[in-house]
Amino acid sequence: MTNEVNPFESLQEQIDDAAAFLDARPDEIERLKYPERVLETNLTVELDDGSTEVFRAYRSQFNGDRGPYKGGIRYHPGVDSAEVKALSGWMVYKCAAVGIPYGGGKGGIAVNPNDLSESELERLTRAFATELRPFIGADRDIPAPDVNTGQREMNWIKDTYETLENTTEPGVITGKAIESGGSAGRVEATGRSVMLVSREAFDYLGWDISEATVAIQGYGNAGSVAAALLDDLGANIVAVSDSSGAIHNPDGMDASAVKDHKLETGTVSGYEEATESMTNEDLLTMDVDLLVPAALENAIDERLAREVSADIIVEAANGPLTPNADEVLADSDVHVFPDILANAGGVTVSYFEWVQNRQRFHWTEQRVNDELERIITEAFEDLVDVYESADVPNFRTAMYVVAIRRVLQSARESGVWA
Repeated sequence: MTNEVNPFESLQEQIDDAAAFLDARPDEIERLKYPERVLETNLTVELDDGSTEVFRAYRSQFNGDRGPYKGGIRYHPGVDSAEVKALSGWMVYKCAAVGIPYGGGKGGIAVNPNDLSESELERLTRAFATELRPFIGADRDIPAPDVNTGQREMNWIKDTYETLENTTEPGVITGKAIESGGSAGRVEATGRSVMLVSREAFDYLGWDISEATVAIQGYGNAGSVAAALLDDLGANIVAVSDSSGAIHNPDGMDASAVKDHKLETGTVSGYEEATESMTNEDLLTMDVDLLVPAALENAIDERLAREVSADIIVEAANGPLTPNADEVLADSDVHVFPDILANAGGVTVSYFEWVQNRQRFHWTEQRVNDELERIITEAFEDLVDVYESADVPNFRTAMYVVAIRRVLQSARESGVWA
């Protein structure tokens, strides 16, 4: 795995690749390659021992042509300006790909949350929420969970915002706990869309997913939920991994039991039904029918792509393949179904949560799941239509053509005002 590829440059290259198949002026495309604004701030937080520490934090608002900015907040030591700009851009095209009325945003704090106590994390989160206060709101910018954040952090941000604004505005943030205005089905949404895209991909290619072997790199929320749902379809989960390494059993493993083991021990390693341990790189190059990279960006670079043996890749993570890896895999006839569709379940159900907050009316989990399936399957059909009609080189470019057309249309209809 490499982290040397700049994810922001990868995003821009993906936009350029799609632009070759669009009727758009160069200036229109250039505008879609950069964020509208980026907040960079230092957060000074008191630690439990009375000392203070400074943390660097970011929020990128990429494009608001189709609606309020939307995107997660992650806590990770690798967070930097290039990463949040790339992720906010991917959010623009992810929302457009599935046709929901949002732009793209992303934020994060350069921190290892495992190094902080819960009270320190709360102070850090509330400090960031205070800095974000002038920029967020139900009609401006709506954050959500991401890597190493969840309902707890979203609840803290909501409470901080509402306290400072002296208002009640649950729609200021999504991914909240149910009793704080969250939506049923939100926790499982990203993994569910990965399963839906995998199912549609196998059906499109004329293959039987119930006979598929599956390897999943990254066994956090998205990876573990996708594994369980693919397991329900009859697929055989033969390998999974997390930051500690990978485990393998050629006869398959119970996805839910592996998740329970990780919850108990903090790692997938040591799961009793695994027959061998391996590295994450070993997992990524296994001969399986379906590979699901569900960790961080740049998991597969050009070198590693030459060793990939999977027939289908469905991207649960954001940007897990570098552009050069994409080219290698296309030449190798590996079918890659892109992140901006495959992991769009999270933002789609966040949209449902936002709608419910504004209506002050909660949907059932069945309704959430039914609406999510409709949106993802319709977006998959849009992807296939362009792939078959526009002579594009791969499914990623096809999905970007769909998404950028929608953003361009909104921009053109709004016009330029200065």
